[in-house]
Amino acid sequence: MELLDRYHRVLERLDAACAAAGRPREEVSLVAVSKLHPACDVAAVAAAGQVDFGENYVQEALQKREELEAAPAASALHVRWHMVGHVQSRKAGQVAGAFALVHTLDSRKLADAFERRLADGEARQAVLFQVNIASEPQKSGIMAADLPALADYVLESCPHLDVQGLMCLPPVFDSGDAARPHFALLRELRDGLRARTGLPLPVLSMGMSGDFEAAVTEGATLVRIGTDIFGLRPAKT
Repeated sequence: MELLDRYHRVLERLDAACAAAGRPREEVSLVAVSKLHPACDVAAVAAAGQVDFGENYVQEALQKREELEAAPAASALHVRWHMVGHVQSRKAGQVAGAFALVHTLDSRKLADAFERRLADGEARQAVLFQVNIASEPQKSGIMAADLPALADYVLESCPHLDVQGLMCLPPVFDSGDAARPHFALLRELRDGLRARTGLPLPVLSMGMSGDFEAAVTEGATLVRIGTDIFGLRPAKT
């Protein structure tokens, strides 16, 4: 299946998922995750109308954006970049202010690094708290029990960070309804944090190629789709 055929098939699935969940289609946005795929593929999907693109690696994301901006037809493309991968605090200076949304804030150390980078200006960085929804030791993310304290810290100490909501990676990968309880828990955590902070927290980033229909059912507002759009990823060199 060609790239644009795969992309349109994902849009059809997303339309169907929203209809099945009784949700307006405009409530859920697609982030096309282009990790390890070339800038020309991003350009092709952007030309078809896709706006939001996610990247996992800082250097790859910045290089890809440079390549895309240098392309002859770049002025006709409207692209918003999302950082959906773990960010090391030493690279926070390259990330803060460079992405429309960072999905993976999970520590005071990273929050402080973002804040230091932004402190001298008026710009703010939109962020999501990444929650380690099943307390898996091998995964990044704040433990659910520690989320309120991190939120309080960011709100009190990091005025240049704009907290928009939560993100998670469930422990069952691309497993459809098996992930649904984890998505439901993230929504409940968001609702609790909303009540605690008074913030609207409109964003729930959850759901990937094999399980985004379940995520939509449980309230996802951003779904992150890579393989089902761009195909299998080449090996990282």
